[in-house]
Amino acid sequence: MARDFETQGKLLIALAVLPFVANCAAVPLEQKGALSSYDRLAASNGVLTQAKVSVSKEDVLAAKTVRIMPTTFALSALDAKLSDTQRALVANAVNRSLCIGLSDRFEIVALAQPADLTVHASITRIIPTDENAAAASKALSVATTVATTALSVSVPIPSVRVPIGLGGLALEAEAVDASRTQKAAMIWARGADSFTSQPRVSQAGDAYDLASSFGEDFSKLLVTGASPFQTLPSLPSMQRIGSMLGTAPKQSVCDGFGRSGLTGMVAGRLGMPPEWTDKGAEVAVSERK
Repeated sequence: MARDFETQGKLLIALAVLPFVANCAAVPLEQKGALSSYDRLAASNGVLTQAKVSVSKEDVLAAKTVRIMPTTFALSALDAKLSDTQRALVANAVNRSLCIGLSDRFEIVALAQPADLTVHASITRIIPTDENAAAASKALSVATTVATTALSVSVPIPSVRVPIGLGGLALEAEAVDASRTQKAAMIWARGADSFTSQPRVSQAGDAYDLASSFGEDFSKLLVTGASPFQTLPSLPSMQRIGSMLGTAPKQSVCDGFGRSGLTGMVAGRLGMPPEWTDKGAEVAVSERK
């Protein structure tokens, strides 16, 4: 799924900011010990994402049920100067995205129930967003829109973000079977970039948005049994589109992670902090039934 492209502005301005497009936050791809095994991981990078992936395709495709463990933080991720609320929102965004994405093929079961696969993600690094730079980017975007509207410019260009203070996120995740044997794993790292990342005026802004991107990638690994970076892009399912708009999720368990919906999408476009509009998990994960 494409991440927030806009088509507004003036060609002259586009040419002036074009060198910024390639700029993105550098996030190291690291092993932090969250996986039960790293033996079969192989490089499988995307256009914007660094990743290593392993998957037992036959076993993954044979699975029918999935249990999602709460996303945790490695010590290296706790160095980021985020509030407890911001960290909780980033972790919950991972859980929510995994639940929605895995619902395309799996039945999602509660923590107390047995499952063919158990999924666990660990956030290994967060690079905070510079709030002042994000605010400047949003102001520039608004000014460009106003200028092009006033000048009645008909040539569309994408809005480009100031390449300063971009945030980033890195995770490790795996899916194991009932005997705790690893069936799929991924090390994932991505930084916000000047072209596709919407600036949010929050230190957690980019990490929050990238958490959903990770959830989509790891879900696709389990749904298809293949690396999400080596398969053709596909349109989101109707249940995903509905979840994006805030309708009831396909699997009731996913409601435990709350809904972002249309309000969250609009807030993101406006550059609002996720902590202003996302209420997080509806209930404690341990209480889900």
